[in-house]
Amino acid sequence: MTLRPGLPRTGRPPVSGVTYRRRPGAYAVLLRGHDVLLSRQVTGDIDEIQLPGGGIDPFEAPLPALIREIREETGYSARILRRLGGFRQFTWMSEYGIHAQKICHVYLGRPGLRLGPPGERGHTAIWMS
Repeated sequence: MTLRPGLPRTGRPPVSGVTYRRRPGAYAVLLRGHDVLLSRQVTGDIDEIQLPGGGIDPFEAPLPALIREIREETGYSARILRRLGGFRQFTWMSEYGIHAQKICHVYLGRPGLRLGPPGERGHTAIWMS
């Protein structure tokens, strides 16, 4: 995975003296008509509505990682159409106990079939208009 020059940062700037682990990830805007498929994560200190997606594991390609994450977080299959863009975010990831520089790549896609319930604990698929 290459870091694109000038990838914009969102959120807070990095804190001086804190070591951030690079964490590449892929996320999807999944549209069906006027609705978007999202994931609600309720675990520990987290209660968020998110784009489905997540970390790209070592030696994993971005699109297979994204398809895996969509299935784990929503229970749906998906077809990825194109890359929309990306951003960086410096954050504390409580679920992993690390400070991370998230390198987030965002894709446009279409949800497919619901294959079952989300496989990842604390996640629920939700549709919003």
